[in-house]
Amino acid sequence: MKLIAAVDRCWGIGLKDNLLVRIPEDHKRFRQITTGNVVVLGRKTLAGFPNGLPLTDRTNIVVSRNEDFSVRGADVVHSKEELLEKLKGYDSDSIYIIGGGSIYEMLCDYCDTAYITKLNYRYQADTFFPALDKKENWEIVDESDEQTYFSIEYNYVTYRNNSPKPL
Repeated sequence: MKLIAAVDRCWGIGLKDNLLVRIPEDHKRFRQITTGNVVVLGRKTLAGFPNGLPLTDRTNIVVSRNEDFSVRGADVVHSKEELLEKLKGYDSDSIYIIGGGSIYEMLCDYCDTAYITKLNYRYQADTFFPALDKKENWEIVDESDEQTYFSIEYNYVTYRNNSPKPL
């Protein structure tokens, strides 16, 4: 399984259920990486998508504790155990964890790769991604040159988990 996120200098990913910043080139990269694959996300992340609808051309698995929650075009699971059981039915290389904070935290140790867009700025944030630089098993294996979008500087960093938990 893989993680994909855009984070600020302090690993912030959101504020009040919104992304910290929108960079068209990063969204294009996200689409290229996740299209045709399985995406796992929380209910609040889904609510932040256009019209609150699942992503097209992907298998969407939404995690919600609300037993009555359902959404057309997505599978809904209600617990970590139910999610892990569901994920066993897919090739782990085709599964991408796309947020939010509690979903990243829940599944980080099960993932072998993280595609991180690192924003060279500290934003006000209330939702965070696990700080991979401080996790013992994670290491940087690739890093792009600096990119810019108006005044926003960022780069793409790929991390590898040297001992992911099995599903």
